[in-house]
Amino acid sequence: MVFSLVTVAMGGVAWVFIYPSLSGQRDAEKRIASVARAEPIIRTSPARNSPRARRDQVEKMLKELDIRQRKKRASLPVRISQAGLDWSKRRFMITAGILGLVAFILALSINAGLIPALAIGFAAACGLPFWFLIFLKKRRETNFLKAFPDAIDVIVRGIKAGLPLGDSLKVIAVEAQEPVKSEFRSIIETQTIGLPIGDACAKLYERIPIAEANFFAVVISIQQRAGGNLSEALGNLSRVLRDRKKMQGKIQAMSMEAKASATIIAALPIAVMTLVYLSSPHYIELLWTESLGRMMLASCAVWMLIGVLVMRKMINFDF
Repeated sequence: MVFSLVTVAMGGVAWVFIYPSLSGQRDAEKRIASVARAEPIIRTSPARNSPRARRDQVEKMLKELDIRQRKKRASLPVRISQAGLDWSKRRFMITAGILGLVAFILALSINAGLIPALAIGFAAACGLPFWFLIFLKKRRETNFLKAFPDAIDVIVRGIKAGLPLGDSLKVIAVEAQEPVKSEFRSIIETQTIGLPIGDACAKLYERIPIAEANFFAVVISIQQRAGGNLSEALGNLSRVLRDRKKMQGKIQAMSMEAKASATIIAALPIAVMTLVYLSSPHYIELLWTESLGRMMLASCAVWMLIGVLVMRKMINFDF
């Protein structure tokens, strides 16, 4: 009887202390207790729609746009397209060569000498075509800025009326003025071949390298990636563009006095030379009949050009 009681007691002790470890019951109890215990949950990453996540996404996207737009100087075909021409690179080079040849022949015809004629021909071939591209590019950008705020207002009204962004862009591509019409048509064509609308709008800055086009591309890209009220963002952009236009008008009005003074100073030597030629032609003919006079005349022309460029740099304000 004593042996039986000792055996039962040992079995009970073994059941209490050894069996839970062997059967896994103790581990199950620990797991249940850890799940049931109320502890604060540590979030490893912010929610997708939280302000912090949206701000981080916008900052990342702006860095990508900035890296994409930090490119070297535009190539010649890109500069030709920015000027609004459909010329090929070969046609542009042939035109430059013809201009240089014509300038060289004209310089020889007035007995300027071989070396000055070569210099004039080289300057005409390498300077005039690129100056013409810059002139056309500036004029095209000016015409674009005149109609761009109205185009953005059309997009805002279309979005508020319930139209998708793509349909609003198509309205501008059909009814807007040039060059806004052709540029938005290019955006639609680029989007049609499969490029996202944010990247398609980003290419607008490559064809029209101005800050306003960059603003538009940034707004569209942010809305496509991070969400938000597109009509409100574009409305603010339109207001900013109109304010910039007003500021540009004020700056031009304030700088007109300096521009008039620079024009008078630049035209004064030519006017004096003309008056002297009309009153005493034999006195001033030495400037183009003698080699020393031609050298002095060329030197004066170079210094006058430098002075005009310096005055132009002084009266052109960036804002």
